[in-house]
Amino acid sequence: MKTMKQIREDLREIRYYYSKQDAFDKAAKLIPESRVLEKATMYNHAIKNAPARLYDLYVSLYINNNSQAALAYEWNFSMDYIKQLNKQLCEFLLKALT
Repeated sequence: MKTMKQIREDLREIRYYYSKQDAFDKAAKLIPESRVLEKATMYNHAIKNAPARLYDLYVSLYINNNSQAALAYEWNFSMDYIKQLNKQLCEFLLKALT
């Protein structure tokens, strides 16, 4: 069973994976794939059932590697609102993955 702390750690790791995806793909030709790919696949599968706003937030923050500040600016929302959405996203993923 996952905890909120584990969800946040997983999301950080997924963000890192996508920021370095080319390097991971090249390495996978020489050595077995990193387990982070399994984690990313599991989260990507869970997020497909999320409300559109949370889905978009997941893609923007964790797949496209944007910071919350950059996303707040891009979406023309306050940082507090983006933090609130991110908390909702984590709660959604916690429920979906347990």
